[in-house]
Amino acid sequence: MTKDVIALTPTMPDVRTLLAGLYAGGPDLRVRTAADGAVVQLCTPDGNTLVSIEAPILIHTPGEPSRLLGTKTIAPDTPVWWTEARATTAVPEAAQLAGSFAGRLATVLNGITWPPEAATTDVIPLTSDTTTTPANTTPHPAIDVLTDTTAVVLQDRPVIPMTSWLSDALRTAITSDRALHIVTPNTARLTLPTRNALGGHPHRWVVQDPHDGYYDGLSGAVLRWQNGTFAPTRTAPGATPVAPAFTNTTDTGERQLILALRTRHPADEQLILGRALETTWRHLTGTPPAGWSTAEPVNLPWSTRQLTDLARRRAPQPTSLIAIGHPDRPALATIRIARTPAGVEEDITLALGYTEHEPPPLEAIPSLAEALTTANHGLTSMLTSLRHAPRDLTIPPHITPPPTPIALTLGPDTVHDIGPHHAQHPPLNLTPTQLGPASRPALHYALGDATDDQTWTTLKRLTQHLRMGT
Repeated sequence: MTKDVIALTPTMPDVRTLLAGLYAGGPDLRVRTAADGAVVQLCTPDGNTLVSIEAPILIHTPGEPSRLLGTKTIAPDTPVWWTEARATTAVPEAAQLAGSFAGRLATVLNGITWPPEAATTDVIPLTSDTTTTPANTTPHPAIDVLTDTTAVVLQDRPVIPMTSWLSDALRTAITSDRALHIVTPNTARLTLPTRNALGGHPHRWVVQDPHDGYYDGLSGAVLRWQNGTFAPTRTAPGATPVAPAFTNTTDTGERQLILALRTRHPADEQLILGRALETTWRHLTGTPPAGWSTAEPVNLPWSTRQLTDLARRRAPQPTSLIAIGHPDRPALATIRIARTPAGVEEDITLALGYTEHEPPPLEAIPSLAEALTTANHGLTSMLTSLRHAPRDLTIPPHITPPPTPIALTLGPDTVHDIGPHHAQHPPLNLTPTQLGPASRPALHYALGDATDDQTWTTLKRLTQHLRMGT
């Protein structure tokens, strides 16, 4: 497995401290930069990359190191500097070099390393014969194996976040018409941004299991390495077996409340994005989001102005963002902002976690729907659902039941496009609540409380009826 080692320090690593860390391999190793200077690489004299070090990140978001590195990680209080080193698997000493680099930073700056057992300050001599080791010809330092069809990334951390490394590796794979396969042990979990970024075939989460070999962590399909990629194993009739480990689950009673919102705004200079998400967050948790970023770890304090400025600079290209809540209430959102012929659109998915003894605030959904549709947030639709899933919002390599719909809300523009009379009279025992002025109403359809499996059928019939009106 590739080794990722992280130094968490209360002060920024300066040039002298970074140089002290880079001398972990002695004076014979070379140092070079990549990714326009954002990555420093420690290399053998003949050019093979041993360790790639990302530029330090200042994290303002409370609890973020513990969320991504495990709740037992005792990190310095935020703000904290996160410096990540990634070792290649091609040379045995590379992992020790990464540990010595991070250990030296933590020692000089009074910080800690993750994993703690990787830390050292020793000089690591290079004893392997690197002249027989193929140079790293992969197009990105996060990619460990590259074939004609697949880019493979090996990860051995407890939580697999959508870091800037991994995001770049995914873009590299897509632009070269390859699949990205992330290989992890069966103890690893994905964050919601990583799960969403994989997006299904051809990208995969490949789980190593001592009993089942390899299987897909999202579908359960048993996999094997064949023709330069991980592909499903086929039985004689052509079916794909499902790994027993994927179906071996226990219901803990934990649940996630999921809200899928879409907004649309006129493209003008006064536009401020993120307000619908902030209103939703405050309504359901009592506080705004704690932070936002383009990747994990989430490092910036929440600011609708700053995220709007970023989206405006990137336009007309779309912008994907992540928002995170405070540690006492697990909450995480993914946001995609796009410029379309209709204006500026936000596609938001917000998930909030609850234990068995923490009832999700379902009673707050109707008033939230009213707040979003009557306060000029540009809401076009909101689907609220509830699912049995971990409170910490991670995705384990096990089967999880689909969410159960709770409510559907349509904004006034959507209702107008469908036709108010048609939208208010579905062929069901279902009467929507009218929100806003009667001349241009929004509508809120209460579908249930997640105790009735028939709500999916109700939602399907409702959406079929609404499409007939457009």
